[in-house]
Amino acid sequence: MVSSSDPWVKECNEAVKIADDINAMISERRSFPASGPETQRHASAIRRKITILGTRLDGLQSLLSRPAGKPLTEKEMNRRKDMIANLRSKANQMASAFNMSNFANRDSLLGPEIKPDAMSRTVGLDNSGVVEQDEDLEKLEETVVSTKHIALAVNEELDLQTRLIDDLDYHVDVTDSRLRRVQKNLAILTKRTGGGCSCICMLLAVIGIVILVVVIYLLIKYL
Repeated sequence: MVSSSDPWVKECNEAVKIADDINAMISERRSFPASGPETQRHASAIRRKITILGTRLDGLQSLLSRPAGKPLTEKEMNRRKDMIANLRSKANQMASAFNMSNFANRDSLLGPEIKPDAMSRTVGLDNSGVVEQDEDLEKLEETVVSTKHIALAVNEELDLQTRLIDDLDYHVDVTDSRLRRVQKNLAILTKRTGGGCSCICMLLAVIGIVILVVVIYLLIKYL
């Protein structure tokens, strides 16, 4: 039986928990409206979770290549590979559902991971030198993987902000159009009623401006 103190087991449990959280968030999404700021924020949170899951799976794959403690049996090694493959398949499906085109092919963002030939890296090195170089390469690999996923998360956040700004621009244009119609109606009303109703017209204009300010404030606050 595999010890629960095994770093791979701990990381795998975390990855499974993240996958369960994503499924729960996807289920919650059904209670949100079809569109709107809250729906977009919720979708962005799901995308970030999927990106984190991808990072965890890369870490699991890396740990599997250098297991801690006793060597793994072939059966246990295959079992772990199957678990990683199943989790990655689920992650890819969820990413596809949220149009995360870069997730399944993350290497396209910063280029493929470079894995030099083991013999060429060890030429001219003694045992301690080989071990030290391997440790440095492992740290570099972890840094590159982490950087990739941070860049992906930033890209998803930028996409969300762009959509929110476009939505805000649309609402501002609609509000401006309505204000113009109000001003036009006020001008027509002024011509029909003469100067005697100037106070009423001014009052209506003030009310229209107040409504416009409130609408813009609410848009900025909730977007």
